[in-house]
Amino acid sequence: MSEKFRFALAWVMLQLLLLGLGLMSLLWNAIALLLRPLLPRAAGRRLGRAAIARGYALFWWVARRSGLLRMDASALDALAAERGLIVVANHPSLLDALMLVARLPRSACVMKASLMRNPFLGPGARLARYIRNDSAHGMVRLAVDDLQRGGQLVLFPEGTRTVHVPLSPFRPGFTLIAKLAGAPIQTVFIDTDSPYLGKGWPVWRMPPLPIVFTVRLGRRFAPSSDPMALLAEVQDYFAAGVRVSGGPSR
Repeated sequence: MSEKFRFALAWVMLQLLLLGLGLMSLLWNAIALLLRPLLPRAAGRRLGRAAIARGYALFWWVARRSGLLRMDASALDALAAERGLIVVANHPSLLDALMLVARLPRSACVMKASLMRNPFLGPGARLARYIRNDSAHGMVRLAVDDLQRGGQLVLFPEGTRTVHVPLSPFRPGFTLIAKLAGAPIQTVFIDTDSPYLGKGWPVWRMPPLPIVFTVRLGRRFAPSSDPMALLAEVQDYFAAGVRVSGGPSR
């Protein structure tokens, strides 16, 4: 088999993986659109989050079987059953949320309000009671309420994928949520040496293979009466602990 043919085959397989993810998302959002008015809020929240987690877990299973992507996020299993926990991580790739949510079925993500209104993406997020960020006050209030109901909150404090390697400046908010909810902050490091789906990387561009992600747990921070001081402390901790190169694949 020629090198060009191998490259073309790998590119097609990678695009099919993403296409499958997109189709799975569309199917679930169509189902969620029908279920939301029928289910009580608590039941819809549990089902919506569990379904998204299982869907992402299926994506990663297929990705590992393909040999194109390798992901070790088993460290997150220790957090899966915890209630009222804020999980914060660095954000090197578009795939980061998929890694975390696949292992944390109680978790909610913060989403742009425009995506929550999108008919192809929003119904599943609304069923799962993900957090809208249309206003800072509303986002904080919803996040605190969710944590006090026993949920988990997954946040990327950089606000977007990493622009300034190894870490972009953190945005405030998660330390205030921790204070108001009385919730601890669990730091999570996502290690990769792949540029795939990082900031500025187009989805059709082929990266070096295999694409490897490793997730490791960091320090846990207690909520503080001084959210800005805690923000600076957590950012300094991340800046010292982020690895530019990926960890070992498994």
